[in-house]
Amino acid sequence: MRSFVHFIPIITSIFSIWFGTLLFRRYRELGGMHLLWWAIGVFAFAAGTITESLTTLIGWQEPLFRAWYISGALFGGFPLAQGTVYLLLDRKKADRLTAIVLSVAVVAATCVLLTPIDISLVETHRLSGRVMEWTWVRAFSPFINLYAVIFLVGGAVYSALKYRKSPGMSHRVIGNWLIAIGALLPGIGGSFTRFGHVEVLYVTELVGIVLIYFGYRFNVGGGRAPAPVPQEATA
Repeated sequence: MRSFVHFIPIITSIFSIWFGTLLFRRYRELGGMHLLWWAIGVFAFAAGTITESLTTLIGWQEPLFRAWYISGALFGGFPLAQGTVYLLLDRKKADRLTAIVLSVAVVAATCVLLTPIDISLVETHRLSGRVMEWTWVRAFSPFINLYAVIFLVGGAVYSALKYRKSPGMSHRVIGNWLIAIGALLPGIGGSFTRFGHVEVLYVTELVGIVLIYFGYRFNVGGGRAPAPVPQEATA
């Protein structure tokens, strides 16, 4: 039975596509691997909520389920965390971490594509990883999500504490705390899906991405829209 909550991913998808486009334009203007990875991360997040939206609208479909699990459980937080890795670490270390975690994620995604599905556990308008017969495949997501928490949430907390000691940087303190909280929420919601409460995930995804957006806004413009980059700065 569908309720209003099941339609929330449609709102989340639209917002995430817009936010991802904003980040990609910022990357085109300024460069920086951290901006590129953040844009990829938000688009991956949008891909996950699009599959949730389609499941609400047309019902459970095996390709949608597999795409949901890969884009959400495996790639939902990792690219965003990788943006923070490129921001905080030197390029060589960031590249090595990218190669390691991306390799694990690709192996995990391959397993998700290959696992048989227990059709008896499928619900018409709800998604859950428990339908995978290879239950061990679900062990990949905690590892990848722990990595995301360490670097995305941990990096935001580290930056908030660092800027707290700098005069005139209160907007970055606020911004990084918003990012840290926003990044935690989808992970909390994802843990509820293991117990069959996917609706909690739908709510935390929307609130989480909105908080990350406002955190970004505070960081780049003190809560205002980022100022346009002068033409000569992009030459």
